[in-house]
Amino acid sequence: MITIESTAEGFSLAVDGRKVLAHSRRQGCVELGVAENLVKGGKGRWKLRSRRVIEAPLRAFKVVESSGELVVIDFDGKLTMAVRQEPSRVRLSFSRFDSSINHFRLRLAAEADERVFGCGERSGRLDAKGRRVELWVRDGAGGDESSTPYPIPAFVSTDDSWCVADCSAYASFDFRRNATVFDSWAVPRELVLGRRETAAQAVSDMGSFLGPQPPPPDWAFEGAWIELRGGTEAARDRVDAAQAAGIALAAVWSRDWSGGASAAMRDLSYDRGSYEGLPAEIAALRARGVRFLGSASPLLDPSGPLYAEASAAGYCVKDAAFLDLTNPEAAEWLKGLMARGMLDLGMSGWLAEGGGSLPADSALASGESGAAAHNRWPLLWARACREAIDEPGVGRVRDPMLLVDSGWLGSARYANAFWPGERAAAPPRREGPTASVPAALSLGLSGGGAWHYEVADRPSRPLSCPELLARQAETAAFSPLLRIGEGRGGDRKSWPWGDPEGLEFLARISRVYSGLKPYHVAVAAQQAVGLPPIRHPWMHYEADPRARRLAYQYLYGRDLMVAPAASAKSSLTELYLPEDDWVHLWSSRSFRGGAVAVESPIGYPAVFYRASSPFASLFDALRRTTRRG
Repeated sequence: MITIESTAEGFSLAVDGRKVLAHSRRQGCVELGVAENLVKGGKGRWKLRSRRVIEAPLRAFKVVESSGELVVIDFDGKLTMAVRQEPSRVRLSFSRFDSSINHFRLRLAAEADERVFGCGERSGRLDAKGRRVELWVRDGAGGDESSTPYPIPAFVSTDDSWCVADCSAYASFDFRRNATVFDSWAVPRELVLGRRETAAQAVSDMGSFLGPQPPPPDWAFEGAWIELRGGTEAARDRVDAAQAAGIALAAVWSRDWSGGASAAMRDLSYDRGSYEGLPAEIAALRARGVRFLGSASPLLDPSGPLYAEASAAGYCVKDAAFLDLTNPEAAEWLKGLMARGMLDLGMSGWLAEGGGSLPADSALASGESGAAAHNRWPLLWARACREAIDEPGVGRVRDPMLLVDSGWLGSARYANAFWPGERAAAPPRREGPTASVPAALSLGLSGGGAWHYEVADRPSRPLSCPELLARQAETAAFSPLLRIGEGRGGDRKSWPWGDPEGLEFLARISRVYSGLKPYHVAVAAQQAVGLPPIRHPWMHYEADPRARRLAYQYLYGRDLMVAPAASAKSSLTELYLPEDDWVHLWSSRSFRGGAVAVESPIGYPAVFYRASSPFASLFDALRRTTRRG
């Protein structure tokens, strides 16, 4: 029930006895303004600021309507706010504002002792309480916590509540004061607040509201995915070498299938020079139980045939080699090309890259500026790809898959999984897979869905040794996908291909991953109810105050606790187990909980399973069948 009570200078609004808004003449709960908003930069290094701000404080108010399920408040005749209660959630919507308004602020009541998680894929400190979090899609390696290709204006609190702001403009959540302050460069369509009885229910409720995310098809869990480069012959040699080494293969994927391996797309048909006979090769791989995926991007290579055709038809963003996804004709043209050029070729999906690259100074068919549409662009790109994949076609493979490297509010509805792309999610003083755990946890606590590593040595942040790549791979085995990239060199000697021990290692790790297939499938199925595969331990152990503070270990599904090695050379891993009956995966030793330290040589990361898990026999069999020979 919504109740609104008068105070000395304003009102206090509560839902089911919990304060949501407090308004007074001294500090209003909502503010408007007009400013000159400036956006400069790109490639992850953006500068956003406002100047000549003219604030329009809203002090006077009038309660237009008040009932148990709906309250409507008019502020100074400039803004109308409707607060509507639904089962387990409340919607705040806004209307009657001047179209020139481009600054908005809303103060929500907050608990002083809460911890706050979410706001998308964020590196660094997991708890956002006491911080201001910017929400702007930043492709590339930005170098700080705000540099993320997948921000989401959504968070969950340890009081089992959640909040989503439906706004695509540049925005921020400020958790530094007693109130939670939402600022944006546009009036949001609505804010939705939810509250449930448990942490897991709250995260599930928010995830379902924002998605749900389609789970990966079962074939994705058959083994590792390896990158192919260099043409048909090189691809065939790579697959032969992998299978000869005993690597369990589910799929191969290629960035240069249409010519070139840069972020810009040259064409949407296969390169008949390097990849001669690719359709037949894809069919041959399929007969060997190996799927083939390509890649695509809305960023076009100005020297390629795709740009020439798109530019001649008026499908590009003005003065940029970028497809205009706000142009319905351009979007339909692109979807048709992707369906014919990839799915009709026999591909089982693709990697959708470059969604966060829209220039801020673009002029779009919708009439919006690039800055206004920038955050929404990854969503438009993911939606176009999903619609192309879902387009019915004769003879196409069943259960195709879509991966994306950037996103915004709602992207989880379209993509089966997300990966952080070229951007290094690690804080500067950390290395290896443990550094990316906060980013994965943060995305899962934002309704973002499935997150996975791309195990590769990146040009933007090269790893120092093959052992770190091995550490990445062993951790990825306990995540939604085990996907291996070529690395910065992209040659035949890059890890693990030039190293017999590396091939032997990957063969064993791929068998660990594929041996978990029944568990992978069960975990993925829970994406349909909004539960992320990689979960913060707090979600299932919220009564444990120490579980709230964990940031470098995670639950994969409900039953596996994973603590990645802190460094390549670490032979011992320290972690915390919430009170429960746990079994160390590799030794079968039993633990009740608390701080523990276990041996973790390369290939044997610190992994524990719940003794009461319905998959306990699977985990025990995995230990016996994947021992080092």
